[in-house]
Formats: sequence, structure tokens, C-alpha cells
Amino acid sequence: MKLQTLLSYLHDFTTYVGENPTITSIEMDSREVKKGSLFICIKGFTVDGHDFAKQAVENGAVAIIAERPLDVDAPVIVVRDSRRAMAVLADAFYGQPTHQLHLIGVTGTNGKTTTTHIIEHIARKANKKTGLIGTVHIKIGDDTYPTKNTTPESLLLQRTFKQMVDEGVDVAVMEVSSHALHMGRVHGCDYDVAVFTNLTQDHLDYHETMEEYRNAKGLLFSQLGNRYDHKRPKFAVLNNDDPASQYYKHMTAATVITYGIETDSDIMAKRIDIVPSGMSFDLITPHGTVRVKTRLIGLFNVYNLLAAVSASLVSGIPFSVIVEAIEEISGVAGRFETVDEGQNFTVIVDYAHTPDSLENVLKTIRQFAQKKVYVVVGCGGDRDRTKRPLMAKTAVKYADVAIFTSDNPRSEEPEQILRDMEAGVSRERYVTIVDRKEAIYYAIEQAQEGDIILIAGKGHETYQIIGDRVIDFDDRLVAREAIKERKNIC
Repeated sequence: MKLQTLLSYLHDFTTYVGENPTITSIEMDSREVKKGSLFICIKGFTVDGHDFAKQAVENGAVAIIAERPLDVDAPVIVVRDSRRAMAVLADAFYGQPTHQLHLIGVTGTNGKTTTTHIIEHIARKANKKTGLIGTVHIKIGDDTYPTKNTTPESLLLQRTFKQMVDEGVDVAVMEVSSHALHMGRVHGCDYDVAVFTNLTQDHLDYHETMEEYRNAKGLLFSQLGNRYDHKRPKFAVLNNDDPASQYYKHMTAATVITYGIETDSDIMAKRIDIVPSGMSFDLITPHGTVRVKTRLIGLFNVYNLLAAVSASLVSGIPFSVIVEAIEEISGVAGRFETVDEGQNFTVIVDYAHTPDSLENVLKTIRQFAQKKVYVVVGCGGDRDRTKRPLMAKTAVKYADVAIFTSDNPRSEEPEQILRDMEAGVSRERYVTIVDRKEAIYYAIEQAQEGDIILIAGKGHETYQIIGDRVIDFDDRLVAREAIKERKNIC
């Protein structure tokens, strides 16, 4: 695509008269630039792309998008907001791929990953080719790719959607984080269905207040579209038991579909029965009521299932297919995932990293626990400090023994993070072990027959961020090693 053709998608107030090279790629990382690239200077939290413009030109960039004039040997197009411009240009360069997909976005504090995976499984059961973008990975058909953020930057996002279109994907499902919405990463994404799971405290280091956090989530619904296109209708799927849904109903012109357990809703679950091996409940929908069984466990997973069922129904998937699919689902990596090496106690790894999600998981465990419950838990560094004492309070309230430890301390001293946690509890029923591996080993050494250990906070993650180092660390692998060593000693 020619530069001037590409720039024509920007506002008329962005003027450019000059060379008109062919743009072969768009890049925001100067190291990825090659001959023919358009380089976009993005201001990040730690680095500024403007500082790498000369390197980009040396690597072959034929034009630069920037927020200020730059002294480089290539045309520089100055825009007011380069991140917003990047979303427009990426959408245009890749041929507006989301217009050719059925796109479902899921936002909320907890449950995004599980809900998107359930939706993807249902769509595959309906013989759709699927794409998935989220915390665990990017998936196109059966192929998976790593991802750094829950929701990638607009450039990678549109590039990924283009790949999905090229590979014949019908339905794309993605997690949409509050950061991504606030920063405009999803500008240009043409969502057909927007799903809200729940709103509880998280990310206040970024959003500062719960009101601002709620507002950021609401952008997904306010951007859902304001016209009634009966050939391609838009739907907002809302958790009717969460008060924030009343706010989101007023933010969208799309058709609203509600789900819930306590509040009268379009899609509901009643007579819920939870046992250690799974759950059963009456699934009530406008398409009929059926008793369903699932291997997923916990009331929070009932909500995740209801959200997925609602999104699938409005996406035109037959009710019978949906029921078959949810009865097949076994779980998602790092979400209430058991570590079984033949030991006589239970070890569960879960991503729970907010007070609400930790409470949900521990309350679920309490429903079938017959002996002691241990929890290994920490709080991330350089993140919301106000939730640290709340996490500790929740751990002590629902577990017999809480073990406070490190969880991606980043630039902070782990000991200070633990002191912040301890401020929320009395001295009883908890211990502090700074080293996460030692904490997991300690819990497994202490466990007796019939006890349950929850290792919370990291779930599927395979790393620890300590200072400026990223080291290999997987709670599941560490737990397996600890169990094997204990068995060998015994």
C-alpha cells in the first residue's frame, strides 16, 4: 500500500505532501523494522519510540509517524496521538479484518480467560473455525502463539485478525482488559458481542478509583455500535447480579442480554449442586430448560458458563450444541488446575490474584474440604498496594493456614510487599516465606492425608519477575517436584 493511500485513512487535518513510497509493513519496535516499513513512535511507560526513530530509518523505515518533528532521513508525519493513529492505520493496512469475523470480546475483573475458552470450545463444537486472544496465548485454529499482554497493542491485534481471516477463521473470541480499553488498543475492532463478567477491586495502581476502573470497562459497551443493523446485530451480554451491569446497560445502544443466578435474567442457573468432581444445575433459557453437568467447579464457574452460553446463543449457535459442549469442558490451564502425582492430599493451582477471586476459590474449596486448607499467596510488585491487606485478610479468613510469599515482586522489595499484606491480619494462622519455591515446598511438606493446598496468584504463568529479571517459574512444576521429593523421602 502506498504511503499517501494509507495516510488518507487519518483525519484530513493530518496533512502530508512529499514522497509516496510503498509501505510493506507497519512496526512499533525499531528492531522489527525492515526495508519498506512505516515506523510508528509510541510513548511507553519505560521507553519512548521517538528515541529509536533514527535506528528505525537505519533498518529500512521509509516513513515515520511521530508526535513531534524528528531529525531523521525519512518523511516524518506528525500526529496528535500516535497510538490512536496506529489503530487507524493498522486497521486500514490489514484490510479491516474484524469486519470479516464474528468477534466476541469479554471484559471484567475475573473470569475472562475461562469464559473465552468456553466460548471457543462451544464454537468449535458447532464446527466453526476459531481464533482466541487472551492471557494464556493466542490461538488460531489448532496453532498457539505466545502473548505478552491480555490484550495486545492495536498493531499486533489487527495483524493477528488478518492472519485469522487468511486462515479461514469464522469466530474470534478475545479477552479485553481495562488497560487496553483505556489506552485505545482495541480501537477499530468491530465487535459483534461484548460480554461483562464482574467488577471487583483490581488495577487501582493504574485507574486510581473503582469508578474510573468501571468506566474503562464500560468503553467496550459504549463502543459497540450505535446503529441497528439487522443483518449484523450487536449484543451486550451482562451479568445481571453485578451492580455495574446497570451502568453498562445505559452505555450501549446494542441489544442487552442478561444472565444471572440471583436476579431475574434472560439466561439463569437454578438448583446448583456442587461436588468435588464437578457441578450440575438447571440451565434456564428462552430456548428451553435443561439439567446440565460439568466438570468445572465453583459458583464463579457457573457465572462463567452462563456468560459463555449467552454469548453463544446470540451468536446463533444451537442450544443443543451448547449443552453438549459445556458438558465436555474439563478446564483451563492454571484455573482451578489440580496437580496429581498420586499423593493423598489435593494440590490446586489457580490464577486468583484479586481479593474477590481468591475468596471465590477458597469458598469453593471449603464446600468439599474435609480437613485442613492451606493457601500459598502473594501480591505483585508495582501494582495496586491497597489490595494487599485485603488479599491477606481473605486468605486467613478462609484457609486454616495461610502462607504469604512472593508473586512477581518486580522492582519492589518482597519483604515490604509481605509487610503490606500482614497489615490486614493478626499474627495467627499465617506464616511468611519470601521465596515462593520454599513456600510451596513448605505447604506440601505440612500437608496430611485429605488436606487441600491452594497455590494462588500465578496460575498458568511460567515466570517470576524479580527486579529486572524474568526467571523461569511454574507453580505447577514446582508443586510436582515437591510432591515427588516428599514421596521419595517417605
